[in-house]
Amino acid sequence: MSAHPQTSLTKLAPAVGDPVSSLWSRVRRGAKLLRKQADWDRFAGDDWPNRIMLEPLTDREHKKQGRSIGRKVFTDGRDKLSVYLKRHYCLPWLHGLLATLMPGRAWSPGLQEWQRIRWAQEQGFPVPRPVAAGQFVGPWGKLSGFLAVEELHGMLPLHEAVPRAARTLDARTFANWKRGLTAELARLARELHRRKVFHKDLYFCHFYIPESLTRTVPSDWTNRAVMIDLHRLSRHRIGSAIWQVKDLAQLLYSSEVEGVTARDRVRFWKLYRQNWPNGKCPGAWLRPLVRWKWAAYRRHNQRKPSAVPYENRNAA
Repeated sequence: MSAHPQTSLTKLAPAVGDPVSSLWSRVRRGAKLLRKQADWDRFAGDDWPNRIMLEPLTDREHKKQGRSIGRKVFTDGRDKLSVYLKRHYCLPWLHGLLATLMPGRAWSPGLQEWQRIRWAQEQGFPVPRPVAAGQFVGPWGKLSGFLAVEELHGMLPLHEAVPRAARTLDARTFANWKRGLTAELARLARELHRRKVFHKDLYFCHFYIPESLTRTVPSDWTNRAVMIDLHRLSRHRIGSAIWQVKDLAQLLYSSEVEGVTARDRVRFWKLYRQNWPNGKCPGAWLRPLVRWKWAAYRRHNQRKPSAVPYENRNAA
């Protein structure tokens, strides 16, 4: 892991209560850098910073290599707040050292993803609501952090939603349904890439739509496919073609589900290449590179049939 965080998409705006302390105090006692929505304290409690890293989850917990993710349902009377809580318990010591020296920057993955989600919101992308995030620095170079993102209630990932729609809708209606969804996916990918910003995990499982839309054709697909897992989202002005190829190949590879045809993929490519500002449409060179990368993903998966399918690699 690089000692420097990935290219920031937005500066970490100061918040009331941000730590103001001496270097020696941060070394010996540590410091906290926290972000939250207005309703977070109501559900999590006033002392949540002291509990959040040990808070028991409600269900769907996954643990791996010093981090965990799962669903936590907070209640306040009859009201509920359901979030997915991502926690990193022991981050690299070098990051902890840098966070001690520069405590106002996001060095933990949770706080970095908070920044990226907020950037996406400001740019008009459909993303989940970030509810709270924070990093805990020290003492003595330790670093941990978390992110809480509101659950997408009543929604399905595309690798489940598309086959369900294929089985629910008649052939003509489903074809119309796919045209609208394809146009929206092409728009989202184009709007990211024209900004030189890349998702780096642009799989079907990282787009969610309302379950109700698997039974009907919406009048407008705009912003109906919510994009999740932005922890790798970054801007790359240099070498952008590498990440563009990777994003498109991931989307192409993950589209191998029931109901998606070669014609749908051709339609996506045509729509993706439309409406670029200043006529900066991707050249013909891009398509064979995407197909080559797509084939590489398929070969890799075939060599490891026991590997976890792409839709489960980043659970929740």
